Amino acid sequence: MTSSPRTVAVIGGGRMGAGIAQSFAAAGSVVTVVESGGEAAAAAMDRIAAGLKRAEERGHLGESAGDVARRVAVVHTVDALSADTELVVEAVPEDPALKSRVLKAVEEAVDDTTVLATNTSSLSVTDLAAVLRRPDRFLGMHFFNPVPASALVEIVVAPETAPQTVQSALEWTKALGKQDVVVKDSPGFASSRLGLALGLEAMRMVEEGVAAPEAIDDAMRLGYKHPMGPLRLTDLVGLDVRLAIAEYLHATLGDRFAPPQLLRDKVARGELGHKTGQGFYTW
Repeated sequence: MTSSPRTVAVIGGGRMGAGIAQSFAAAGSVVTVVESGGEAAAAAMDRIAAGLKRAEERGHLGESAGDVARRVAVVHTVDALSADTELVVEAVPEDPALKSRVLKAVEEAVDDTTVLATNTSSLSVTDLAAVLRRPDRFLGMHFFNPVPASALVEIVVAPETAPQTVQSALEWTKALGKQDVVVKDSPGFASSRLGLALGLEAMRMVEEGVAAPEAIDDAMRLGYKHPMGPLRLTDLVGLDVRLAIAEYLHATLGDRFAPPQLLRDKVARGELGHKTGQGFYTW
């Protein structure tokens, strides 16, 4: 029987980081979230507490939300992490320089036996590994929003990732009750590359006046059995996030991933989707 890591740290307490922390805590891990002080740290704990409460109400927890929450703590710097933490998941914004700085600092704070994972949805795991002394202990663990409800974790393997590191990640994914998909490190991996291609084409169709967002989404939902259409999904992911991924894939894979002007314009106006109340839909 597989078990979750005894101790987990999550770097970043935003929506993704809070969801990852909640999932590991619910599976029995003692979790430390690293988030800057003040309002950001309080907001991270609020997200986790609210998520646990929803899970309890739906009968998805084996114990009370309060008991699970007591396994979660917030610290303000990576220096405060326990050196023997088994797994550290980096979940900061999609900025290669920021992620590299965070991962390098984490590696200095923990033992050589700790597994480091990045939750990047598209950036090169190989490039991020270049700043590490132990790239064999590093890989991608790409979680999906909302993390507690999503069944998938994409395991991204870089050239220097050790087989035992991959095996540990697979066991921990199973312990979370999730399904793994293992992919070789490449731009956009499997999920972001395919999902973004569909989303960008849907945006071009709106831009060209082919159909309204609702019609495009209904076509994919009803005709192809997608749980939701690509434009509604874009609103939930965040138009700014989609734009950042598109720009990266455009630079690495070519013009087929060029962001439509409609996407650029919406992001420039602050229409970022669900989180701002307006994207392709009004929320």
